[in-house]
Amino acid sequence: MRTPSPRTRKILALTSGPVAILLAGLMVWQGSVAVFTAETFNAGDNWQAGSVTLSNDGTGGAMFSLGTLVPGQTGSHCIVVTATGVAGVVKTYTQNNVLDGLESNITMKIEQGTGGSYGNCTGFTPAATYDTQTLATLFSASSYTTGILPWTTASGTTTKVYKFTWTFDVGGLSDAAVNALEGKSVRTDIEWELQNS
Repeated sequence: MRTPSPRTRKILALTSGPVAILLAGLMVWQGSVAVFTAETFNAGDNWQAGSVTLSNDGTGGAMFSLGTLVPGQTGSHCIVVTATGVAGVVKTYTQNNVLDGLESNITMKIEQGTGGSYGNCTGFTPAATYDTQTLATLFSASSYTTGILPWTTASGTTTKVYKFTWTFDVGGLSDAAVNALEGKSVRTDIEWELQNS
C-alpha cells in the first residue's frame, strides 16, 4: 500500500474537521425532524354486555297448594313480577304440567295490572286479561313463543302485578261425572320469561 503524500495528508487533515462538523449537523437535523410529531387518542374504550333479571315477590314456592277442593270452590292470588336490565318483552306460560283428571275442571283467569302484592290483591287494577280458560287450554301456552300477556319492559326496572283467579268448575257434568273427579288433581309451574328486544 502506498503512503499518502504530505500534500494529501494535509488536505485530509484540513477537510476531516469540516466533514465531521457537516455529519454532526446532519445528525442533529435528523434528530430535530424526528421531534416534530403529534398524536391524539380516546382512552378507555370498553364494551360490556347488558343483563336482564326477572324476579317476583313470592318465595319461589307454589301460589296454590290446595287439597280437599269441592265443586264450585274459587280463589285468587296476586304476585308482583319485576324486570330489571335492558329493554325486552316478558311473557307468561306454564311448564311441568301434570294432568291427573282435573285439568278440564279447574278454570283460570289471569289478569295483569297494578296494585296488590304477593297473596294480597287489595288495590289491584287490571290492565290486560287472559280470559277464563281451563287449565288444559292454558297448558297450550307452554313456551315463550306461545306465552300470554306480553308486556314490554323499559331499560331499568319495570313491574307488573298478576292476579290469578281459579274455580273448580263442574258445570254441565252429571252427578256420576262429578263423583268421578274425587281424588283427581292437576299440577303446573307458572313461568315468566324476559327476552331482550
